[in-house]
Amino acid sequence: MPIPMEYHHAGRDFDAFMADLLEISLLKTRHQAYTMLQAVLQVFRRRLTLAEAIAFANLLPPVVRAIFVSDWDTTEPQRPFADRETLMAEVRQLRHNHNLSTPTAIEDVTSTLRRHVDAARLEALLRQLPEGALAFWGFTD
Repeated sequence: MPIPMEYHHAGRDFDAFMADLLEISLLKTRHQAYTMLQAVLQVFRRRLTLAEAIAFANLLPPVVRAIFVSDWDTTEPQRPFADRETLMAEVRQLRHNHNLSTPTAIEDVTSTLRRHVDAARLEALLRQLPEGALAFWGFTD
């Protein structure tokens, strides 16, 4: 079987993803954007069961998927969705001395993600996840 195209072009596609994230967020470096992306993904992941997180990960581009599952403590208790301020405070906690996430980090990652995934599939999956998942990614009920 040939290498699936999503893996064959993973590096190129991740470069495009990061370029979009930099454009949307107005951050200056890929390092800053990477930390923000990783933080937003981890904040969302903490609110899902293992099965829900794997289903979500399967919608992501390969390198973003790898970031989503990296450094995962699967024994960490599942957290409830909270208000945006609480979620953003959690985003800023990742590498807090070097985290330059924008005040709109979740929205910035959301806008970028929507450019790189099938939005209809994403929304359909989010409707099956805990209350708050749709709003986290900018969908309304």
